[in-house]
Amino acid sequence: MLQLIKIFSYEKTNTFILILAGAFLPLKALDANISFATFKSGETPYVEVYLHVIGTTAHYKLLSDSIKQAQVEVVVLFRQNSDIVKFDKYILNSPAGIKSEDFFDVKRYGLEEGAYDLEVSVKDLNQEGNARQYSQSFVLDYKENRVYQSGIQLLASLRKVQDDQPDNPMVKGGYIFEPLPSQFLDKYCDRLIFYNEIYDTDKLVGDDFLLSYYIEPSDEAAEAKSIGLVHKRRSSGSVVPVLQQMDISMLKSGNYRLVIEVKNKTGELLSKKTIPFQRSNPYINATREEIAASTLTLDEEFVSKMTDEELRYSLKAIAMQVDDVDGELLNTIIAQRKTAAMRLYLFSFWAKENPVDPEKAYKAYMNIARAIDEKFQNGFGHGFESDRGYVYMKYGVPSDIVTVESEPSAPPYEIWFYNQFPQTGQNNVKFLFYNPSLATNGYRLLHSTARGEVSNPNWEVELYRNAPNEVEGNDYFDATNMQGNMGRHARRLFESF
Repeated sequence: MLQLIKIFSYEKTNTFILILAGAFLPLKALDANISFATFKSGETPYVEVYLHVIGTTAHYKLLSDSIKQAQVEVVVLFRQNSDIVKFDKYILNSPAGIKSEDFFDVKRYGLEEGAYDLEVSVKDLNQEGNARQYSQSFVLDYKENRVYQSGIQLLASLRKVQDDQPDNPMVKGGYIFEPLPSQFLDKYCDRLIFYNEIYDTDKLVGDDFLLSYYIEPSDEAAEAKSIGLVHKRRSSGSVVPVLQQMDISMLKSGNYRLVIEVKNKTGELLSKKTIPFQRSNPYINATREEIAASTLTLDEEFVSKMTDEELRYSLKAIAMQVDDVDGELLNTIIAQRKTAAMRLYLFSFWAKENPVDPEKAYKAYMNIARAIDEKFQNGFGHGFESDRGYVYMKYGVPSDIVTVESEPSAPPYEIWFYNQFPQTGQNNVKFLFYNPSLATNGYRLLHSTARGEVSNPNWEVELYRNAPNEVEGNDYFDATNMQGNMGRHARRLFESF
């Protein structure tokens, strides 16, 4: 027998989530998330009921050879003292397409002030017995002569309405509000988007008022410390809409509350609303090894679709970003060509770099890697594996580059200058590359002032090795400098910047 479990039920928030216990449920059991919020409007307040159906848990019916669609029947009941005071029954269709997609709906119901029991049932019309029922009690009360707030809506996405889009029940103020299912923010969410309304401040406050919102842990044992506290001055009005977003990319996994407060100019609290949510951010502050150990499957990650060739190329492109110990492991993984190991290493590397959107960080980096590969390609490996490509990928764009190609007694050479060098905390760092073989893009790193890179005190003698009789002191083997010469510019260029 399927058991329903209720979580996050708080009378103060006028919102609820009901989910199924997952351990013993059939894989395709219908999963529909319900939440609601109350609003004040003229003489009659109303309730918005939000429905989100997980597309993969509904049964689809073929409309043509490849197009399919799911269909559910939704029944909404409002009771008072066991009597039905409002009833709604309708059919909700999923988007028609070649694959399963989640689908949403919003319904608005005007109700008199009072206490209610809300009951919602959702039935899959294409699969017998695939149905779910939900219930929650709430009080609709805006009677007192004080500042009120609506319930808080948490949103999965927000986008502007296009001129050619049909009427949409999720539209408010020119935006399409997509409800956040289960009030759960997974590791790919970097923003908490919410909507709230504040009522009658024009009559009860008159002046501008202070709007504050912040996040706090919902665990009573946790430190009651606000996160991301924001204060905004707002003008009074009969209805003041609040549509905001907060950066949660660095918010650790856990249970939290969003708090919205209204205060007058003296700091007196006039109204306060809270709503619980759950955050999953498993990769924040984790090492690459911890990420790899905690990753159970990569089926839904960007690396799952990559070929072995793409994986090897991408791993070689990050070789300059890892330390020596990790570099040995990386080289072993590349050499062994084991697909699973390559995928896990690549994903854990980019999940460490960007816990919220590893794929975005990967794509941005690889756009640069491919450009550098093409620019410094020399026939002996990828362009980013050459000395110049390595330095560019590891340290970024140099502040300046001086190229010398026709100096007597010296092969072509380049000097790269970095005014700021945060990797080592240095300033005015320099790299000197030269091309003794004269091959296309055959430049090698001869000398650098960067800590941890090649440091060659005899670099000038090596650069001008075709003039061995012109070293200072006439001792070629012990010399570190060349004699001054009108056509010899490397040391002057290296030291003058």
